Amino acid sequence: MTLEQGPTETERDAPHPMSIPRPGHPVTLRDVAEVAGVSVATVSLVVNNKKDARIGVDARKRVRDAIRDLGYRPNALAKTLASGSSRFIGLVADAIATTPFAGQIIHGAQDEAWKHGYVLLVANTEGNELAETDAISMMLEHKVRGILYSTWFHRATAVPPALHETDFVLVNCYSPEFDTRAVVPDEVEGGRTATNILIRRGHQRIAFINTTTPAPARDGRLRGYREALETAGLVYDPELVFDAAPDQEGGYDTVEALLAHGVTAVFCHNDRVAMGVYDGLRRRGLSIPDDMAVVGFDNQEVIAAHLRPPLSTVALPHYELGAAGVRLLLGIDRSDENALIKIDCPAVERDSVDVMQG
Repeated sequence: MTLEQGPTETERDAPHPMSIPRPGHPVTLRDVAEVAGVSVATVSLVVNNKKDARIGVDARKRVRDAIRDLGYRPNALAKTLASGSSRFIGLVADAIATTPFAGQIIHGAQDEAWKHGYVLLVANTEGNELAETDAISMMLEHKVRGILYSTWFHRATAVPPALHETDFVLVNCYSPEFDTRAVVPDEVEGGRTATNILIRRGHQRIAFINTTTPAPARDGRLRGYREALETAGLVYDPELVFDAAPDQEGGYDTVEALLAHGVTAVFCHNDRVAMGVYDGLRRRGLSIPDDMAVVGFDNQEVIAAHLRPPLSTVALPHYELGAAGVRLLLGIDRSDENALIKIDCPAVERDSVDVMQG
């Protein structure tokens, strides 16, 4: 039987002695062809897995053996140009790569991308508009499958015009016009979860230390706090809501007011604020949770797990935000074109909350 594009007389000969490419020079199709004793065209057909190509079994095996022995790598850029797409997903972020807990967004996106045969290209712009524009342009030139655009804290953001040249998903941020897909933490649900930790332990006079920073977290967590109280049949008292700087000093400065209002428990806007509450209570000779139960938010491991006692808190789902963004981009998770996907914030209960006595 005669095979089209089949082995030539040369190809049926024993393979040529292996010629190792010079150090520093990539292995080429021609190198593989010489070792396998076939034409460059035959190697190309094998490399591109053209199963319908009429190549003899022995020739196909010699090519694969040569590819393995020489360590040949296909030219990914050439394949990208030929197909119009690549196995890359871009992630453009303002600062999450340098933020300890928010860096989990990258981790989640990377793991999910790899699971589906993609590699994540990350650009950390530190909020530099020119760097952001260049990063997006580079990713578009490399024909990425799509781009995740992320911020280190949950907020509204302006969508860079260049993103509209490809598929994209906003992660940990959203468009104020709600005109595109976005994946964000469910701040309201998180506020309910934090407050319910305290309600389940029998507390009824529960304060909330909110942030002074305008953000979805400020409004959403307050709403969740109110809803949890009302669902439990407890009266919402606005005098038990305190605005404070979202840091350790802010928490410390609020302790006097907490004690003056006779609260038995406090839900803090974040773990740094909770750390300040710890300091203020200890300064006054009071203990946690016996004199006051404390719940934080964020689950910053460098804080929450190492306070004494370890802090009960609610985790921001950064890992899942990154993973969900990739699934949405690839069409694995279905949604409306302009959907705002909210991810649950799970409770992480430790020893800063105890059962109420009496």
